[in-house]
Amino acid sequence: MLDIQTESLYDSLMSDELDQLESAVSRVELADLLDPVRLRSLADRLEAKFCQVLHEATRRGDHQMTANSPVAWVASTCSMTPTSASDRLCVGSQLEHLPKVAEALRSGEIGYQCASVICHLRDKLGERRDLLDEDLWISYARNHGPKNLRWIAQHVRYMLDPDGFDRDAEEDYEQRYLHLSAFGNMFKLDAVLDPETGAALRAAIDGLSKRLGESDVRTPKQRRADGFSEVVRHALDQGTLPRRNRVRPHITVTTTLEAMREEVGAPASELQNGSLISSKTMQRLACDSTLSRVVKADSVVIDVGRATPSVSPAQWRALKARHRTCAWPGCDRPISWTSPHHIEFRSHGGHSTMGNLLPLCYHHHRLVHEGGWQIVRAGGGFKFISPPHLWGGAAKRRWGERAA
Repeated sequence: MLDIQTESLYDSLMSDELDQLESAVSRVELADLLDPVRLRSLADRLEAKFCQVLHEATRRGDHQMTANSPVAWVASTCSMTPTSASDRLCVGSQLEHLPKVAEALRSGEIGYQCASVICHLRDKLGERRDLLDEDLWISYARNHGPKNLRWIAQHVRYMLDPDGFDRDAEEDYEQRYLHLSAFGNMFKLDAVLDPETGAALRAAIDGLSKRLGESDVRTPKQRRADGFSEVVRHALDQGTLPRRNRVRPHITVTTTLEAMREEVGAPASELQNGSLISSKTMQRLACDSTLSRVVKADSVVIDVGRATPSVSPAQWRALKARHRTCAWPGCDRPISWTSPHHIEFRSHGGHSTMGNLLPLCYHHHRLVHEGGWQIVRAGGGFKFISPPHLWGGAAKRRWGERAA
């Protein structure tokens, strides 16, 4: 069956154009292989012919032999994704109505991606498709890349067919989704967002993903991930999210005193979904958390104590009065985006007193607990000491003797 389909595809080729393409391919020499412009032009010409062949084949009904839709047939026969198959069928269908665009594509005057933008625009214009000026759009394609040409096409579509633009926008909106799944001991986020939500999320993350001082060696991707983490934590801290079972959304961690003290043989701390976290992460969370004592005997709960915050509201107000930003040198994260850190860890016997508290943003709080940095009192201030593996000169010179 595939052999018959393949023969029908080749039968639909115009012999003179096929001969020209084969001749062009046979003339490709080593010098041409090093010329990306010539190779790209040749690939675009082949792509255009491929689209026309597919269109002719589906118009003859070749796809009906497999009882598939044209898109599914092309995707299966030519090992393509449905999206790519749909694109080629659209281009092949529209090129026969756009002779000037087809000729510009064959001659190498414009590339395939620009021709695809023009073809899709004509297809979406529906009854207004005859308003499309080929000469004008060929000129646009010569002077603009595919990205800018697509932007122009969207504006033209909106002006010529606002109702159609609105329908497409609603269809796109229905494709939105967000999937959060376990990825080993991490989480993987996969999402498609509508333009408004995507722009809002980008604006929020961009504002939180710049470098925080000279010691910030995170990659841009890591800074964006941390920025997203801060957005989520800030939303939880505000207490404005809808409650479930009369309780505000929060992170629940189950641990033991032995685990917080990092004693050998102690069981690992667990999040509510069963994920394990390190003792260092547990110590960081304990800096600013509400603790509930649960006493067990042979796995049976015999006493549950009242939940108490590690830092009182009055102490938090005092920290806000004393600091305007994160206490880390060079960090300008506002105080409202920080959490109180116990200089002497709670798990090491540190108390929640004003002399033992400093406000730190998420990134720098994590550096102290999981990253190996130390904060020690020095006279009337504090020293921020980098871990030994960063003592290669630069970090030591920048931070070893600085005090807040």
